[in-house]
Amino acid sequence: MNKNNYAIIMAGGIGSRFWPISRSSHPKQFIDILGTGKTLIQNTYERFLKVCPKENIYVVTNENYTKLVKQQLPDMADGQILTEPVMRNTAPCVAYGCFKIESLNPEAVIVVAPSDQQILDEDAFVSAIE
Repeated sequence: MNKNNYAIIMAGGIGSRFWPISRSSHPKQFIDILGTGKTLIQNTYERFLKVCPKENIYVVTNENYTKLVKQQLPDMADGQILTEPVMRNTAPCVAYGCFKIESLNPEAVIVVAPSDQQILDEDAFVSAIE
């Protein structure tokens, strides 16, 4: 596994399109919507474990969701959870995560993904990332 591979998981959205299942206090990325026993963010995290070391996976989220991230991804260190004080959409989220990672490893290769996608062919996903 390449130690320069990093992942940023975007997990700050409120999941309003999945209302009433998803609420701003507990949005869709933290819900087991598919009934698999794992939430969408847990599936995303596990998918990235196949392409980069666990210490190279970062989550960018709203500070209101920090506790949910820690509960659902207990292997993540506090420094891997990047919190935004205010939701500012995709571009600032990506910029924040990339700035943080680049400051740690200028040779980093970074993949950015939303926390709430379903990917059925994980082998193809891993192959595409590699």
